[in-house]
Amino acid sequence: MKIAILGGTGPQGQGLALRFASAGVPVVLGSRDAQRAAEIAAELNAQLALPESLIEGQDNLGAVAAANEIVMLAVPYSAHDATLRSIKPLLGGKILVDLVVPLMEGDPKRVAMPVEGSATEAAQALLGEEIPVVGALHNVSAATLKHLEKAINCDILVCGNDLEAKNKVIELIKQLDVQAYNAGPAESARCIEAITPILIRLNISKAVPFTHAGIRIWAPGS
Repeated sequence: MKIAILGGTGPQGQGLALRFASAGVPVVLGSRDAQRAAEIAAELNAQLALPESLIEGQDNLGAVAAANEIVMLAVPYSAHDATLRSIKPLLGGKILVDLVVPLMEGDPKRVAMPVEGSATEAAQALLGEEIPVVGALHNVSAATLKHLEKAINCDILVCGNDLEAKNKVIELIKQLDVQAYNAGPAESARCIEAITPILIRLNISKAVPFTHAGIRIWAPGS
């Protein structure tokens, strides 16, 4: 199954492309600049040195059209709604996976949630109920994703109103050798997205002896 990652030339998009391609999942990077997307795709393929190139680059519309079913949105929050409006006509029969966190401009240690409650809910409201929106991968450090020699150090919380769509996204994410959990309906994104600025705060704190922290769901006594 070929997936699209819009905002694929950014740090998180590149990291996800590397991880999915390493797992054998073909990826199309989407960008406003098709040439830039193609150049980044070539760089990532060279880094992976796989027998065949599993990453390609196109403009956003081309990337959405090329995806079989799943389109991931990893653009900056400032471009969130505009990007969704531009691709909405091509999303019929597909699942939109929203990775965007509405960080406050000038202060990434805080969120500035939209009136809908979260970026995931805003996407669902904008696209309409006929296009399932799944929130996922909000709390994974881009730096962690790009270091392929290390395992991803967190679990993934997945939310959305369409159970079938969530299950498909969970199975896709599990190909990255991580645990992914159904965290409930789209409104759960209000909590999940808000974890990211907390992690950012911890990661830049001089009182914490590490960076690129993640979260894990642990069993009692483990």
